Amino acid sequence: MEDSLRDRVVAAIKTVYDPEIPVDVYELGLIYEINVYPVNNVYVLMTLTSPSCPAAEVIPEEVKQKVMTVEGVNDVEVELTFDPPFTQEMMSEAAKLELGFM
Repeated sequence: MEDSLRDRVVAAIKTVYDPEIPVDVYELGLIYEINVYPVNNVYVLMTLTSPSCPAAEVIPEEVKQKVMTVEGVNDVEVELTFDPPFTQEMMSEAAKLELGFM
C-alpha cells in the first residue's frame, strides 16, 4: 500500500532535529498541524522549544526544504507560532523516553 502524501510529509519532517536535542521535531511535539490541500500544497504550523531558540531561523526553513523534496508536493508554507507555548507534555512517548523524562 502506498503511503499517503501526508505520511511522506511526516516522514520528511521526522528528519529535522532540534540541534540541542537528539529527537526530531515531530516527536518533540513541535508540529501542531499538517494540512495537505488538493493541489498538493502543504501547510505546516509549528513551534519551537522557546522563542529564543538559537535555531529559530533554521528549523522552520529546514522543515520547508525537507517537505519540498517529497515527491508530489507542489508548495510548502511553514508558519511559526508560540501559541500554545511548547511544553514537555507535547512530546511523544518515544521522545520522553529518549530524553529521560519517563
